[in-house]
Amino acid sequence: MNAVSWLNAEAFTAFGQHILWSDMIGSTIGLFALALGWRRSVWTWPAQLASGAVLVAAYASAQLSGGVGKQLLVIALALWGWQQWTRGNRRAQDGSVAVRFATWKERGLLAGGALVGTLAVGGLFSLYPSLSWSPWADAYIFVGTLVAMVAQARGLVEFWFAWLLVDLVGVPLAFNSGLAFSGLVYVIYFALVLWGLRDWWLRSRTPALEGAPA
Repeated sequence: MNAVSWLNAEAFTAFGQHILWSDMIGSTIGLFALALGWRRSVWTWPAQLASGAVLVAAYASAQLSGGVGKQLLVIALALWGWQQWTRGNRRAQDGSVAVRFATWKERGLLAGGALVGTLAVGGLFSLYPSLSWSPWADAYIFVGTLVAMVAQARGLVEFWFAWLLVDLVGVPLAFNSGLAFSGLVYVIYFALVLWGLRDWWLRSRTPALEGAPA
């Protein structure tokens, strides 16, 4: 059995749901990545990269092309975000990445990008049904994840609001797709997002140190 076959194999069954190794491992790493993001640790990015790589196999097994595409995008954005956090020259007083609220212009760009992106991707998935059995939900999560990671890379508190909106659709879609472990992890994500939002909100009031080494 090769590595991909093993990842797509069933780990165990719980409450009538078949839990795949890829689903369990990828989602668990993603959970740690979110916790590291809450702590503003640069290690959140390699963790997101690893989670995306494993979850490609999970979504492929569920025949969710949109999910596969999303995870490939996660990998690319994780590399970009990693670069942003290690090359930045603004640090909070505790040496961690400085966070702030977005300007109204930035919020408009994020919201506009989310709307246009969801319409474009949802339209593509609708034209080619083989890409997704749930085109608009997949498109919403696909683009929402993009927006959240871009906001995180820029140290914007709105990153957490974007993840809250993604979770609202991600939880039911994961359960309906047979990825029960991902669904359960999304529920835990919701609690972590609320705590992370509070922490970044408070941290946004801490002045950054201009010119501090990255």
